[in-house]
Amino acid sequence: MRKLLVFNLVTLDGYFEGLNRDISWHNVDAEFNEYAIDMLNSVDTLLFGRVTYDLMAGFWPTPDAIKNDPVVAEKMNSLPKIVFSKTLKKVEWNNTRLVKENIEEEIKNMKNQPGKDMALLGSGSIQSQLAQRGLIDEYRIMVNPIILGNGTPLFKDINERLKLKLIKTRTFRNGNVLLYYHSVSEGRPL
Repeated sequence: MRKLLVFNLVTLDGYFEGLNRDISWHNVDAEFNEYAIDMLNSVDTLLFGRVTYDLMAGFWPTPDAIKNDPVVAEKMNSLPKIVFSKTLKKVEWNNTRLVKENIEEEIKNMKNQPGKDMALLGSGSIQSQLAQRGLIDEYRIMVNPIILGNGTPLFKDINERLKLKLIKTRTFRNGNVLLYYHSVSEGRPL
């Protein structure tokens, strides 16, 4: 069975974006890119909500992205992608499929298909929906050494307790700390 993992960057005070969707604080360097390449090599499907999709589709296919970060750009552009959105009319980024309804059923079906794991990148509102339905198997939260004081909380729309088990940590030279958590639910082994 395939796993669904989520990856998000977050500030020390828990925001995954600043005011006006500011992500200029993302602490990204060569070591981060090595991690990103490893993660992208471990999955065969990328998942997004509409806002993150628009951001990614507006960046990764550009000549600047391909020139400045060719390995990550190649993976982002070639991997199959699914965007969950009720408002998008069509998607144009290479290898992207639009899912407008039945997100939970779609994820359950995908988890039962053969293949590598799937990664949900960014997409805070979709992350919250899937988390509350117990569909996220692993959380990878990269804490950046910055405090914003305001913005959008990573787990803004969670309205019930979710139990997680820390399985691994990794400290980056730039001060980022990557926390790996498994979701712990009834009948699921620790």
